[in-house]
Amino acid sequence: MTIGSFDRFRERSADCRTRGGEMADAGGRAVGDPIPVVSYARTSEDGRRKDGHGVRYQLRINERTARAHGCVVVAAYGDSGCSASREGMARPGFDRMIEALTSGRTQDGQPVAGVVCVADDRLYRRSEDLARFSAALTSAPGRVYVDPDGVRDPYSYEGLMQAVRSLDAALTETRVRSRRVANWHWARAVEGVPHSGPRPFGWLEDRITLHPDEARLVERAIEDRISGKAARAIARDWSDLGVTGTRGGRPNGQTVTQIITAPRICGYRANKGELLLAPETGEPVSGQWEPIVTPDRWRAVCGTFSPGSLFLHRGSGAPRRTTTGRGAPRHLGTGFLRCGARRSDGAVCGGALCATKGRSRRSPYAYSCRNCGRCSISGPLADSALERLLFDDARRAAVTEDARLRWSSGDMGLEEKRRTVASVLVHCLVRPGVKGQHAWDFSRLEPVRR
Repeated sequence: MTIGSFDRFRERSADCRTRGGEMADAGGRAVGDPIPVVSYARTSEDGRRKDGHGVRYQLRINERTARAHGCVVVAAYGDSGCSASREGMARPGFDRMIEALTSGRTQDGQPVAGVVCVADDRLYRRSEDLARFSAALTSAPGRVYVDPDGVRDPYSYEGLMQAVRSLDAALTETRVRSRRVANWHWARAVEGVPHSGPRPFGWLEDRITLHPDEARLVERAIEDRISGKAARAIARDWSDLGVTGTRGGRPNGQTVTQIITAPRICGYRANKGELLLAPETGEPVSGQWEPIVTPDRWRAVCGTFSPGSLFLHRGSGAPRRTTTGRGAPRHLGTGFLRCGARRSDGAVCGGALCATKGRSRRSPYAYSCRNCGRCSISGPLADSALERLLFDDARRAAVTEDARLRWSSGDMGLEEKRRTVASVLVHCLVRPGVKGQHAWDFSRLEPVRR
C-alpha cells in the first residue's frame, strides 16, 4: 500500500461521515435496520470428500457473526479448494463478491453495505487481492467489515493498518509453510522414501514391491528401445495387450518415454526433476524400492532420447527443457474464458475453457471445460463476443483509437490482440447454454474487467 492509498481511505472515511452515514446508508436503510452484508468463504483444499463442506461451515459461521453484530447476509460467495497465495489462481466467488461490492447490489438487486468473513486470510493472501478488495469495499460511504472479533471501519487508518498487518502475517505464514514443506520432502527423498501420489507404473501399491506383469513390460520396453524400436511402437504394443496406465489412461509414446527414463527404474531417487545426490558422498541416492534394471541400462536407454524428452527434463514438478518453447495459443479466447457451471455444492466450477475441435463448418473449434465437462461454447461466437466486450470497454477509453482501428482493419496479429484483451479483461465467466435454445445469447459471457 502506498501513502496515497492511506490518504484516499481517509478522504472516504470523512466523506462517509459528512454524508450522514450514521442516519442512513446509500440504499436508504433506516436507523435500527440490519446492515445488509455479503458473506465470503474460501478453503485452500477440499479434502478427500470433495463436497465443499469447508466453505459451508465458514458460511454458517458468517451467518452467526452477522446476526451477532446487527447485520443480515443478503448473498453468499465461496471458493472451494482455491489457493489465495498462487498468482493467476481463478477465484470466481471472490470476483463475484468484488462485483457486488463495487456496484453496491447483488445480482438480484439486494443492497450491499459490507462484507462478513471468518478471517482476513480467507479473502486475501496477496497485495493485489487486498487492493481490489479494499477499493471495492470503500467504493461507497457507510460500508462495514465484519469478522468474529467485531465490526471494523474499513475507511479509518487503523482499519487499513489492521488489513495490512493481516496481509503481512499471511505472507509470512505462506513462506514459512512453503519452506517447511520443501524441507520435509527433501528429507524424505534423501532417505529414499518413495514418491507419494499415484503409484508408479511397474510397482504395487506399496511403491516398493515390483508389479510382476508391469515390471516385465518395462524391462522389455527398455531392451526394445536400446535396440532401436520407437517409443510409439512400444506404446502400440502395450495398447494391443490392453495395458493402461495407473490412472486408467491409454499409453502413448510420451508416457512410455517417461516411464522407461525415470530414475526410479534403476533404484535412483529424483526430487523436483533433478537426480538427488547424497550430501555426504555426492553419489545418487538409492530408493527403498526394488529396481527393474541396473543403472547402466537406465543410462543406456536415456541415451537413445533427446535431452528434452527425458523424465528428468519433463517429470513431475520439472520445467520442460527443450530448444523450442511451448506452442503459442491459436485462438483469441484461450486462457481468458472460465467455466460458469455450478458444482454439486453450489460453487462455480471456474475451470479454464480449452480449445477443442468443433463439429461443424460454422464452429471449426469450440471452448470446453476439462474440469467438469458441463460447459462448452462455439469458438468463433465466443471470440466474437469477447471482441464485442472489449470494444464496449473501448468507449470508456480502455483501448486506444489506433489499436481499435488496427484491430478492425485486420492489421493486428493474434498475439497483439490477446495482449489488448488482457489489458482490459481479467477473464470472462461463461455460463452453460440452455438445452434446445439455438439462438446466440451474448449474456452467457460475464466479464471481469481490470
